[in-house]
Amino acid sequence: MSTTTETTEARDERGKAPAGERIADWADGRLGIYSLAKANMRKIFPDHWSFMLGEICMYSFIIIILTGVYLTLFFHPSMNEVEYHGAYVPLQGQLMSEAFSSTLHISFEVRGGLLIRQIHHWAALIFLAAMFVHMMRVFFTGAFRKPREVNWLFGFLLFVLGMFTGFTGYSLPDDLLSGTGVRFMQGVLLSVPVVGTYLSMFLFGGEFPGGDFVARFYSVHILLLPGIMLGLMVAHLILVFYHKHTQYAGPGRTEKNVVGMPLLPVYMAKAGGFFFLVFGVIAVIAAVAQINPIWVLGPYRPDQVSTGAQPDWYMGFAEGFVRAMPGWEIDFWGHTLVLGVFIPIVIFPVALGIIAVWPFLESWVTGDKREHHILDRPRNAPTRTAFGVAWITMYMIGLVGGGNDLWATHFHLSINAVTWFVRIGLFVGPVLAFIVTKRICLGLQRRDKDKVLHGRETGTIKRLPHGEFIEIHEPLSQEQLHTLTSHEQYEPVAIGASVDENGVERKVKGSEKLRAKLSESFYGEDGQIAKPTVEEYKEITSGHGHH
Repeated sequence: MSTTTETTEARDERGKAPAGERIADWADGRLGIYSLAKANMRKIFPDHWSFMLGEICMYSFIIIILTGVYLTLFFHPSMNEVEYHGAYVPLQGQLMSEAFSSTLHISFEVRGGLLIRQIHHWAALIFLAAMFVHMMRVFFTGAFRKPREVNWLFGFLLFVLGMFTGFTGYSLPDDLLSGTGVRFMQGVLLSVPVVGTYLSMFLFGGEFPGGDFVARFYSVHILLLPGIMLGLMVAHLILVFYHKHTQYAGPGRTEKNVVGMPLLPVYMAKAGGFFFLVFGVIAVIAAVAQINPIWVLGPYRPDQVSTGAQPDWYMGFAEGFVRAMPGWEIDFWGHTLVLGVFIPIVIFPVALGIIAVWPFLESWVTGDKREHHILDRPRNAPTRTAFGVAWITMYMIGLVGGGNDLWATHFHLSINAVTWFVRIGLFVGPVLAFIVTKRICLGLQRRDKDKVLHGRETGTIKRLPHGEFIEIHEPLSQEQLHTLTSHEQYEPVAIGASVDENGVERKVKGSEKLRAKLSESFYGEDGQIAKPTVEEYKEITSGHGHH
């Protein structure tokens, strides 16, 4: 009887279900929302602090979009010259572009405009920094392996497109600093053989600075690049959902399961709180740390260069290559080729591309076509870890080169000394970093092997009856033993027999020889420390020579 009463009360006067339920039924019948939510809302996500790096990327990107929409309401992407009569008195009466004038208007006359500008700029810097660190986490732990190679490429493209989106946005105010950066880019375009002049004329609508580049950069900055990035981010997240989430090795964790928290309600609640935490931190930074004060620099003029002109950090290493390169020029068929600019700009995409293709190179060297959902500890992949550190070292040395004048003035050094440090460091630094990192990884592997076989050092000293002093070792727990021994070790690929089954000499391809050499360097005696075997462990722990 009570059931009948409740059902009757739940319906309206016409005997139909409530409006909200009818709308939900209508939407589910056309979009399949209920079945989609039922299948995915209980998806399990592992709980580890390093996975938050990707969330910082996503949240800062959302903040960039939100603040960018607000700024577009007041910004005028025009290079038409106007006389300034705004609130900033020191620049009143000066001629400037509408772009610069509207940026001053946003900064001094729009309520909250300066704060929104600074949040937008800081969020862009943090987005790219988080992308950089997130990609390195994925790289060092081997999370890019099958089936995630495509998702690795999506992340790489997001990072590269983010760099150019930041550059176009940085150039929009048309101030002296950003104008100097655009002038640098125009010099890069002019260094391209044969078509450089045409590219420059096309981009700027005539001789530099032309009258169109702000409007063109504006379209690229707010529409083209963000649209592509949004599509890539959605595809990236879809693939994260489609593939099982990676997880660190531990008891109960296999290639076929995921141990963690469900998406609803636990993970969503934590993610929502983390979004507001990221937003709050960026807002505090923007409120207390001034960035890009264009009113101090003034409007751009082609006959002036601001002192200490530096790009944002993510473009610094590209400029560092150019600043470190000698000013080489050659005459070829009546044309001057500016190799001092062209060669570094060719190296720039090559240096980025090496990281992009690494998953495919590693898969080819190992011959491993299996799916991997358990992450590596960086020490257990010494060659990969050493290469990643070498790449970061090259990046950071290039970044020093991009600010060689500031390093010289702030630390009272010769700018020539800083430049020569960068020139030498770009070749020597990555090699030293590779060697040192690999030796550290191998040393950590040896320590792990010793801990497995002998246990953890307790610091407790015991004297035996015959007078010998020994240190008591505490056996590791099963969980610790699993963590230290669960990683897989590859055998180096061998070239194989030089003759076939008929005794005929087989021609060995160059690619086969190269693969064998790389495999030996990756997984030979100098590339990894053999894990302790079960027999070794039993012999040690049985009491023969173990304290």
